[in-house]
Amino acid sequence: MAIDSSSVLSEPAAGRGTAPPVPDPAPPRLTGRAKLILMVLCAAQFMVALDFSILNVALPVLGRDLGMGQSDLQWAVTAFALPSGGFLLFFGRVADLYGRRKLFLTGLALFTVASLLATLAWNPAVFLAARAVQGLGAALIVPTGMSLLTTTFAEGPQRERALGLSGTLMSLGFTIGMVLGGGMTDALGWRSTMGLLTVAGLLVLAAAPGLLTESRHPRRPRLDVPGAVTVTGGLLGVIYALSTAAERGFGGADVIVALAGGALLLVAFVVVESRAKEPLVSLPMLRRPTVAWGNLAGLTTFAAMSAVIFLLTLYLQEVLELSTFVTGLIFGVQGVLSAVAGMVAPKVIGRFGARRTLVGSMLIQAVLTALMVGLGEHATTGAWLAMTAVSLASVAHLWVIVSYGVIATSGLPDHEQGLATGLVTSSQQIGLTVGIPLLSALASARIATLRDGGTGFAAATLDGVRLGIGVDAAVVALIALAAAFGLRGRRARG
Repeated sequence: MAIDSSSVLSEPAAGRGTAPPVPDPAPPRLTGRAKLILMVLCAAQFMVALDFSILNVALPVLGRDLGMGQSDLQWAVTAFALPSGGFLLFFGRVADLYGRRKLFLTGLALFTVASLLATLAWNPAVFLAARAVQGLGAALIVPTGMSLLTTTFAEGPQRERALGLSGTLMSLGFTIGMVLGGGMTDALGWRSTMGLLTVAGLLVLAAAPGLLTESRHPRRPRLDVPGAVTVTGGLLGVIYALSTAAERGFGGADVIVALAGGALLLVAFVVVESRAKEPLVSLPMLRRPTVAWGNLAGLTTFAAMSAVIFLLTLYLQEVLELSTFVTGLIFGVQGVLSAVAGMVAPKVIGRFGARRTLVGSMLIQAVLTALMVGLGEHATTGAWLAMTAVSLASVAHLWVIVSYGVIATSGLPDHEQGLATGLVTSSQQIGLTVGIPLLSALASARIATLRDGGTGFAAATLDGVRLGIGVDAAVVALIALAAAFGLRGRRARG
């Protein structure tokens, strides 16, 4: 059942001196076919999120097997991150114009073939090429899958439920990938991680054609080529710089050139779009407070949570010296609570409204993250604090994901849903890409400084982790307060 978007973004009327609103009738149940469509689209999103992190733990083993040097291992991640983040907006718009189903299936086919090639890779060049094609497939799958979801499920309770499940699986995919990657590598070797993605791609590709129907823009305006070139080049430059800086710092000439070039191209993109007759990205859309603040909140929560998971992995294994199995159990608790949080998110939004849910959940995530600044070197106390705080923070994180997806896509016509969901998924992917490099670079610099001063490894690592977590919490709180002001009194309009 579609509902007016103002009921999603406005606050409950009770207590304002007006009569209590007549409750909406219960939303219609999803049909069996709609449930299958939702399963296919969410499975594709989960598969891409899994790929983003499943190799992290396996990199040392992969490097030894393929003969990759330590300095080259980052490219196993960067080769995927560059196209997956850089082409999202472009493919989201192309899908609006030429068919979302067509591009979704194309992306699935590319991803599956590339996963098979990565599984069988016999040298570094083949493996890195396969990872790049995987990223290109992901850049097709994510925005088209999200736009198919938002055009299939009506704005209101149905879409909130669908976005809740999709957001849950996106976040779970990243977490489970880190845990699953270590276990599969230990038991079956690193190739099993890519083999798993091959099987998943084949299953989704087998189910999707018979369920999905084509949708596209009612007419076919010209593709904004200058806009596509500048935004894609800008994103590629920024993502490359941040990904490389995580390994080698921000002082390298290539990092500085890529960061400056990417920033200039993004500025040029804004200029190009302001003059284009049929722009790739509608600047009036970006000026909508719901679109702008919703996506900033989404980028922040993804960057913050992915960075916290990375820093906690470092803490649990390097400071507390816990095994990968115990570390996996700790993140497993987080995964279970995240799944529950995603299922109840639509009810939370229905009760409090999307704006209150977004701001309140971000503040809760910030407070729980800040508690982890108190982590210490005692194994039992540290492990329990880490597990409790990160698990509860993940509940709030999932509520942010669903509420920002609702806010950023509400009140828009179907022909703009591809662009809107392209922005939503870009904020997710860019958040996953930049969070770890930025905070790991901050933590690493602190650790190096303390080590040079004679501090022991465990104590220096703990101090670096605490600094990264503290900055993480402060940024989330700051963006939450800014979003509360920016979205104050705002209602989405069609």
